[in-house]
Formats: sequence, C-alpha cells, structure tokens
Amino acid sequence: MAGLDTSHAPAFATLLHDSSQEFHVPGARIVAAFSGGSPDFPQSINRVAGFTDELRDKHGVEIVDSLAGLRGKCDAVMLETIDGRAHLEQFREVSTWGVPVFIDKPLTVSSSEARELAEIARMNNVLVMSASALRFAEAFQQALGQFAGEPILGADFYGPMFHVEKCPGYFWYGIHTAEMLFAAMGAGCREVRATRQEAHDIIVGQWADGRLGVLRGARSGNHGFGGVLHGASKSVTFDVSTISKPYYASLLERVIPFFREGTESVSANEMVEVITFLEAANLSAESQNSISLLTHV
Repeated sequence: MAGLDTSHAPAFATLLHDSSQEFHVPGARIVAAFSGGSPDFPQSINRVAGFTDELRDKHGVEIVDSLAGLRGKCDAVMLETIDGRAHLEQFREVSTWGVPVFIDKPLTVSSSEARELAEIARMNNVLVMSASALRFAEAFQQALGQFAGEPILGADFYGPMFHVEKCPGYFWYGIHTAEMLFAAMGAGCREVRATRQEAHDIIVGQWADGRLGVLRGARSGNHGFGGVLHGASKSVTFDVSTISKPYYASLLERVIPFFREGTESVSANEMVEVITFLEAANLSAESQNSISLLTHV
C-alpha cells in the first residue's frame, strides 16, 4: 500500500485482516506500506503520522521509507495516496513491477494524465483498476439489479460536493456521484453543463444517444448518497445509508478478485472518461457554458 494519508488505509486493513469483522473480506493482507503524503496538502500530510502508526502497530504492516522500497515485497499494489496529482508519477514507477495496481479515487486530476496513465498500463501490459467505493455500494448495486435486461434511460444522483484547493473542483467529492452515474449509464457522455451555487451544484451530462444523467452536490444540508434510476417500465430509488454493509467492503470484494484473477470491474475507457467528465464539469462551472467532451479532449 502506498499513501497512508487517507482513512481508507486503516479501514481497508481492518476489513482485510480482522476475520472477526462481520464484513471481513478474505484473500489478501497488507504486508508493507509507504507512508507518502503531500507537504502542500493539509488534508494529506496532517494525517500521515497517525495512519502510519495504526497500520504498523495495530495491523503489523512493515513501513518502508520509499515507494521503491515496496518492490518485490508484494503481489499487488494499492495506490491510496489521497492527492490525485501524485498518481501518474507513482504509477510510472509501479507499472514496471509486473503486478496489478489499484488506484484509489481519483485516478488523476486531468484528462491528459488519465490518458497517459492508461497508455502506460497498456504498453507495460499491467492491470490497473480505479474506482470510488460508492460505485459498488450495496444499495446502489441492488437498484441496478432491478434493471436486468432493461436499459437505463436516465439517472439522477445526489451526494456531498465539498471542494479543496489541491484536488480541484469536482475531483475531491464529485468523483463519488460521477462514478455511480457512469456505472449506471456506461461510457459515452458527450456534453456536460455544470451550475455552481454557494451551497449546491448541479451537473448534467448528455450521452451520445440523448440520455441525460444528473448529479446534485451539496455543501450544506443532507450529506448522504443516493439517487434514482429511470427505465422504460419503472424508476427505482436508493439510499446508500439504508444498508449496513460498508461500501469499503463492497469495493474490496471487487479489488481482491481483480488482484487474484484479473477480473475487470471498470474498463480503462470508462476510468478515463470519468476524469474527462469531471474536468469538463469544472470548466463548465467556471465558464457557465456547456462543454463538449469530444472537443475538450
């Protein structure tokens, strides 16, 4: 594991290591970690020491002093670094190790870096997966399951939409609802329009086939995640909080088979398009214009 500057690190360690946990995920252990951290990013660097101590002292994880120090110690890598700006550089190094790589959200914070990362993975023949845990939240997956054999004609999602300077605009929290949107609608978004107010944002994506997907982000009031999926015969609502299973466990249930068998949960094309969508939404919010994903890239 690289990047002990996020609460995901101890949460994943507990779910993987503690078999007494109700939602324990078997099949892997964190054997070594590099703490990392971005000195110019308070939400990163201020949490490194505490999470490093927890993984070393509570979970028995060996702490190494560099990213390179992890090479040869593991069968797979989790890039947990909370600062998406660092992911491309880190991946350049680990992509040569011959092991599968999970990159926690966001994949990158620019579409050009996302495309470069995907090309490095292709050239080095390395398996890579990136996703928000919300993509696999149990309540959301159950809602999707009600459309087996029936196309989803549109979708609306809501969730918190906080901003931080170092992970610009929608990349910090918008990634979560965007991941759910693409899990429901698939790739193929062609245009984005974002409206930003002090307390809320609305992002509307138009797909090439005319379908519309909507994200509503909040910085006040309700900070839960949920949404509505629309089909030809029904609309299905869901609220992530209605199911006790943590979405971190649901994510790990996809990551571990990916590590062990190469099971793909998110295509490279879709991973890149999510980042392109968020970048275009940022530009739209700033310019107050619709942004074409085709001309933007």
